[in-house]
Amino acid sequence: MSQDYILQAQGLTKTFAGFTAVNGVNLDVRRHDIHALIGPNGAGKTTCFNLLTRFLNPTSGRIVYNGRDITNTSAACVADAGLVRSFQISSVFSGMSVLENVRVALQRATGLSTKFWLSERRLARLDEPARALLADVGLEADANRLAGSLPYGRRRALELATTLALAPDMILL
Repeated sequence: MSQDYILQAQGLTKTFAGFTAVNGVNLDVRRHDIHALIGPNGAGKTTCFNLLTRFLNPTSGRIVYNGRDITNTSAACVADAGLVRSFQISSVFSGMSVLENVRVALQRATGLSTKFWLSERRLARLDEPARALLADVGLEADANRLAGSLPYGRRRALELATTLALAPDMILL
């Protein structure tokens, strides 16, 4: 597989109890390009994303990300390597502010991701980068608003900000 591509799939197939949801997909995604996976409901788009990000195991085929075969790699390791995705169902911490949601995502890079009990003062160092990400997605004015009170489209923008906080090399939306 070529180093010109950030993500490649060869013969990617997924069968569920005799039903083939994804059949022999070949995919080459160049760095910095934007691609779309288009098809009707039930065409296998979500299953393909789940395979590429390793939320599902392929029945057959191979996946290479950044020159490394990830076909048998866990979803967590794939995300740690920089290939992340958003999901169809919105998932934010509804009872936390918009700023706190992004700050939680930023905590991962600092090694503080499991230390939710840290003082507000210690977490405040993440406020500036969190506000910058919120500005990038047009949510800066909503920073102190409860995430659960955002309309659906704004919640999706918040999810994008939390995804960007992971500093991925590639995002599947």
